[in-house]
Amino acid sequence: MSKNVKDLLSRKQKTDQKVEQFSDLLQQLESMEDKRKMLWVEIYENAVTDRENAALLFTDAYTQMQSGTAEHISLGSTMSKYLERMNKANDQILRLAELISKAEAHAAAIDPDDLFSKIKDD
Repeated sequence: MSKNVKDLLSRKQKTDQKVEQFSDLLQQLESMEDKRKMLWVEIYENAVTDRENAALLFTDAYTQMQSGTAEHISLGSTMSKYLERMNKANDQILRLAELISKAEAHAAAIDPDDLFSKIKDD
């Protein structure tokens, strides 16, 4: 098996591990709907995969660019797009973290009316 294929398989395994860890984190949120959890896992997986793919392509373009000025001119805008893709994936992950944080805060919040009704029923 070639080194490139081994590297790709290794990256895929790391991505799968990240997604599994993220899924485990979501499972700890008991008050969250399963559909929302599944959607968030899919968003996370897509963002991580996009970031990994863009990084791989950026690295390949960067190594090709080392040959000289002509390659720098021809690859510069492409590399910029790869960096933008990685940044967008990072932004998606950060936004997802904000959503999870809000969901955790909402789940931990105590509703005074609900608390009163529970006390009253007892």
